[in-house]
Amino acid sequence: MFNNQQSYEQGANVSQFFQVHPENPQSRLIKQAAEIIRSGGVAVYPTDSSYAIGCRLGDKNALERIRRLRQLDDKHNFTLVCRDLSQLSTFAKVDTGAFRLLKTHTPGPYTFILNATREVPRIMLHAKRRTVGLRVPSHPIAQALLEELGEPIMSVSLIMPGETLPMSDPYEMRSLLEHHVELIIDGGFGGLEASTVINLSEAEPEIVRVGCGDPQPFENP
Repeated sequence: MFNNQQSYEQGANVSQFFQVHPENPQSRLIKQAAEIIRSGGVAVYPTDSSYAIGCRLGDKNALERIRRLRQLDDKHNFTLVCRDLSQLSTFAKVDTGAFRLLKTHTPGPYTFILNATREVPRIMLHAKRRTVGLRVPSHPIAQALLEELGEPIMSVSLIMPGETLPMSDPYEMRSLLEHHVELIIDGGFGGLEASTVINLSEAEPEIVRVGCGDPQPFENP
């Protein structure tokens, strides 16, 4: 289990802890949250699956801090969390078949693996396949944050070392992480399942991981 005494690189002395309404996010807090991320901060925020931890697009230093915090090797792929399908299409090559599936199932608790465009930072690309995971969450806080930022957030689920489930209690997150991240957004208790992962980079959809999104629409008949 993650230990507060372990020698991780620390971020802020004490993180900001914003209590944001899960259905009607306060614009003042969302603006402040976006500014923290733009300034190189690592942020914990809720999505429609579980809580995620993320940073600004292309911020290598913040991404490496997240890797150390979660004890991830460089083979673990981060996800680009996008505002909408239009933004997603900037970072992924989407053919007609994939577009129909994406249009039907976004926003929602799915992560889609697609072939990346040149807009994707190299630090996020799968070394051999040049694919990237992308998702469009339906959670109002995540949506408001993405709208304010105007760009995707590089993210992974908030699953700590030695654990199999994401953290769900914002006060536990605060106790464990307040010296290791710049921001924790409390949007209430989070889900205990990560998103369902679907590979759309090949001719036929492939279910990579079953999470809280229904995999049935992507199963081959």
